[in-house]
Amino acid sequence: MTIGMNRPYIRAIAVIAIAGASLTGCSLLGNIGGGNGSSNGTESSDAPVGTDTDVFTVKVGDCLNDSAVEGEVTSVKAVDCTEPHDSEAFKSIAMDDGDFPGDTAVEDAAVSGCTEAFAGFIGLDWETSLLDFSYYTPTEAGWGGGDREILCLVVDPEAKTTGSLEGAAK
Repeated sequence: MTIGMNRPYIRAIAVIAIAGASLTGCSLLGNIGGGNGSSNGTESSDAPVGTDTDVFTVKVGDCLNDSAVEGEVTSVKAVDCTEPHDSEAFKSIAMDDGDFPGDTAVEDAAVSGCTEAFAGFIGLDWETSLLDFSYYTPTEAGWGGGDREILCLVVDPEAKTTGSLEGAAK
């Protein structure tokens, strides 16, 4: 899977292309809020709080401390949404089976699908919201292993949040 951000200033944060031979990993296109990860998904001594969770088991409603993740991603730090967190999964989109459509097509589907779902979850359209979204998407290697999920995540680019952002209308 790949994680991407939608706002241009955040998108400018490191872009990492991961082809990877592993069929079980995801890749990170941009990190959320800066963090201290390494390219192999390991963490520094100021690692985020949370339970290591297989990235493929993250579901809508889960909250994550994933700002320090870089490179190929196989696990993320999941936390209870009542604890401070970087992101919250708000929409799962299943892509059609078939050949891998390419990174650009996958990213286009993520931006379109997450933008469309944003207003329904936040209560305000993305263009006027102070919040942003990111997304995990399948890599070509993950696609070969059956990964077709785009997972949309809402983030507050200014700070960690506590509680769900559902209906936040900000």
